[in-house]
Amino acid sequence: MDTTTLIIAAVLLVVLVVAGVLLMQRRRTEQLQSRFGPEYEHALKDTGDKRKAEAELAEREKRVEKLSIRALEPAQRDRFMSEWHQVQAEFVDDPENAIRDADILIQDVMSTRGYPVQNFEQAASDISVDHPSVVQHFRTAHDIALRHSRGEGDTEDLRNAMINYRALFEELVTDGRDERESTERRTHDAGTPERV
Repeated sequence: MDTTTLIIAAVLLVVLVVAGVLLMQRRRTEQLQSRFGPEYEHALKDTGDKRKAEAELAEREKRVEKLSIRALEPAQRDRFMSEWHQVQAEFVDDPENAIRDADILIQDVMSTRGYPVQNFEQAASDISVDHPSVVQHFRTAHDIALRHSRGEGDTEDLRNAMINYRALFEELVTDGRDERESTERRTHDAGTPERV
């Protein structure tokens, strides 16, 4: 082989390696975007850098893999649902305490499922791995509760916090199962001929 052929082969090899690396990075980005949904954009906004955001999300996945996350047992689910109904009823007469109690109940559900709850930001990051579609509800409700504790906001803000806590609560208690089962039932029913 002459020098020109070796140079061309080396250049082609470098081009192939670079193309492979770029393709792998693009796939990783697509996988993270698909897995984390809006949380991907949140991490990107927080870090201001795509690589840092993706490293942060990958680190979250590794951290949560080490946790012993478990589904609720039926008795636990029933108890939490009953407590949630009490918190919702309390909202009518005492919205401030209802929000506080909703936050406490959310932490209790998370803790029972195996999520650490000592630090809010860490808890939100952990929740984002398995429940990326509702982590923003958690952040919004928590932010409203903090602002309200400083004397900022009104009853409408508390109502909004309650709505956000409910979305998170329902996802954590059902683990998205009710929605999946409902979708499966609709799909099954759509394929089953109706009886006359």
